[in-house]
Amino acid sequence: MILERQATVTAVDLEARLAWLAAETPDPVAGLFGPESALWSVNRHACMFLGGGRAALLQIAHPPVAQAISHHSRTRDDPYGRFQRTFRQVFPMVWGSLDQALAAARAVHRVHQQIHGRFDEDVGRHRRGDPYDAADRGALLWVHATLWESSIAMHETLLGPLAPEIKERYYQETTRFAGLFGLDRDELPADWPAFLAYHRGMWESDELAVGAVGREIAGYLFSSSDPVLEPAAGWLRTLTAGLLPDPVRERFGLDFGAAERRAYERSVRLLRAWLPRLPARLRYVPPYFEACRRIAGRQAPDWLGRAVTRVYLGSPS
Repeated sequence: MILERQATVTAVDLEARLAWLAAETPDPVAGLFGPESALWSVNRHACMFLGGGRAALLQIAHPPVAQAISHHSRTRDDPYGRFQRTFRQVFPMVWGSLDQALAAARAVHRVHQQIHGRFDEDVGRHRRGDPYDAADRGALLWVHATLWESSIAMHETLLGPLAPEIKERYYQETTRFAGLFGLDRDELPADWPAFLAYHRGMWESDELAVGAVGREIAGYLFSSSDPVLEPAAGWLRTLTAGLLPDPVRERFGLDFGAAERRAYERSVRLLRAWLPRLPARLRYVPPYFEACRRIAGRQAPDWLGRAVTRVYLGSPS
């Protein structure tokens, strides 16, 4: 029997999924994944942050996501702050204890419950005045999926290819993360090849479309009011353009001619050469070390880790 499912994730839905995650977590201190997971092995690399622009644009290409950001986010005034706030929510889900992951999931859901409205424009298959809701299952699935597909894309671009069995294990682990959004296992692609097919289908479909709102958000994500930082913003814009799948890059109208392609390829070569030479403290994200200390039962504060974390995430407001 096929049960009908509501289009949006409710608090009841979320709590049911969180109870299931808690019941199947063998070590609450290690959290949902732990040091032996493929997810920790891949996502501990700090260079994953360089794929943040790719994941963000893939998400913004989903019109309900772009419209929600336009209406309910301070991204226009503080794009780096939005980056910090996003990862301040995601990090406890990935690196925290079970209690920390569940608390973060509930906090994100409370925010999503407040985010709804109507479209300002005709874009893709959406008409001006159509409703959107941040708790929509399709939008949540897309946001969830872009995080993990982009992480694998970044690893294989900058650190080297991963064996198919590692990618399969990684994907199966990410289905636990989807539960933190209140998504059911049967809403997700069955395996890694199906997950890739889902992405490729989305890239080509009318589910993704970039209108005036999406182009505006992309514009201020990759710009800086500080002339000193503008070259870095321009470099990140070119890197992101090279990382994006062609259909999505074209919808945003990002320049990627011969000059941009050469700059992108040169950057990838340099990153591939230098990333393995970095000391572990710079090569891996601070929450990875914090999580390892927690699992080992080490109570003394990690002052260096906390200082580096503040650079990544700022101070909680």
